[in-house]
Amino acid sequence: MAHTYYLLTLCLVSFIREALAQNSTSSLNLPTTTPILPAGCGQDIRSIYFGLCDLKAAWGIILEAVASLGILCTLVLALIFVILAPSVSKDNRKGALAINFLFLSGVLGLFCLVFAFIIAPNSAVCTVRRFLFGVLFAKCFSCLVANSVRLNYLAYQNRSPGGHLVFFLAIGIFLVEAVINLEWILITNVRQTVQGTEGHGHPCNITNQDFVTALVYVMFLIVASLSITFPVLRGHFIHWKRHGKHILITAFSSLLIWVTWIVMYLYGNEKLGHSSWDDPVLAIALASNAWVFLLFYIIPQLMEMTRSGYKYEGDSLNILNRQSDFPPSMVMENRAFSMDNLDAAEPENSRKENKPVSPYSNYNGLYPTLPLHPAEAETVNHIPVHLPRISMEPWRYHL
Repeated sequence: MAHTYYLLTLCLVSFIREALAQNSTSSLNLPTTTPILPAGCGQDIRSIYFGLCDLKAAWGIILEAVASLGILCTLVLALIFVILAPSVSKDNRKGALAINFLFLSGVLGLFCLVFAFIIAPNSAVCTVRRFLFGVLFAKCFSCLVANSVRLNYLAYQNRSPGGHLVFFLAIGIFLVEAVINLEWILITNVRQTVQGTEGHGHPCNITNQDFVTALVYVMFLIVASLSITFPVLRGHFIHWKRHGKHILITAFSSLLIWVTWIVMYLYGNEKLGHSSWDDPVLAIALASNAWVFLLFYIIPQLMEMTRSGYKYEGDSLNILNRQSDFPPSMVMENRAFSMDNLDAAEPENSRKENKPVSPYSNYNGLYPTLPLHPAEAETVNHIPVHLPRISMEPWRYHL
């Protein structure tokens, strides 16, 4: 643990030193090398932020608007989520509140990270890109995996582990990617800086293959969220199967986005001769996948928070299953017993002549009171009934 703290401190010191060196060189070279202002940018804007206002590079402005709208929508949905959380019925939906809020924080981070791929890269920006790209995606997909495990219990048994256990499961899955990315940055940057090869250890000096390789664990989480959700669709409880469909659609759409941007990032840009499209491809992947998370998972989850019918009485299929599990009614058994005795006591001719036909003879459900035969009713009326009376003389009771 002390070795890790030492490496983190050394990493921060090296980043600060490089930033100060860049600022000092830029201030010394300012009179001789003045950057040309692109159309749409003001005089007081630094060159690193030209991608946010350059009208010739419209992709930056479009992605900036899309990400800003996504941040606003995420904050509004988070506010609605916090308002609706106390009003959720005390059933198994309470167990998903913590992981859904964690999921919202990951989506908000994805929209904010889009700006890191629009501005010009330096050592600090490249470090943020390399670390947070995989960590934020791992946070979102770990919530989907943990919720899929929870839904497997609910779809078959209508009960699940506690919400805190599911939350800790999502945190544990998410921290694995955080450790992987941290170790990757420390190994590729700090160790080479200590050895004196700062050019090779620069955070921006990585290949596209290395960047994709560091995201193998996130790809595993995407496949896990798909494979674990499939058994939910074969469960017995329809309302929990709806949650499984939301996760399945979200994971499948994310898989398509990841396949597309990886192919373009590794092969497509090189084949088309546009090596400068690497940052736009990653920014588009972030923005599009974050919007998939909002539209296909967060909004349906908010709708499920206000939906009623999460008990047996809310589902006709579950009502039939519940009644099939119960033993035959005592009323039906008593009715059969009384009719058998009546048939044995009366002659066959009198039964055919005097027995009335009930208008409810074809009714098979439960009924609180059953009509009695006239002979049986007369017998019941002549039975003496002795009810105990309360005496006002307590000494007559032998206790």
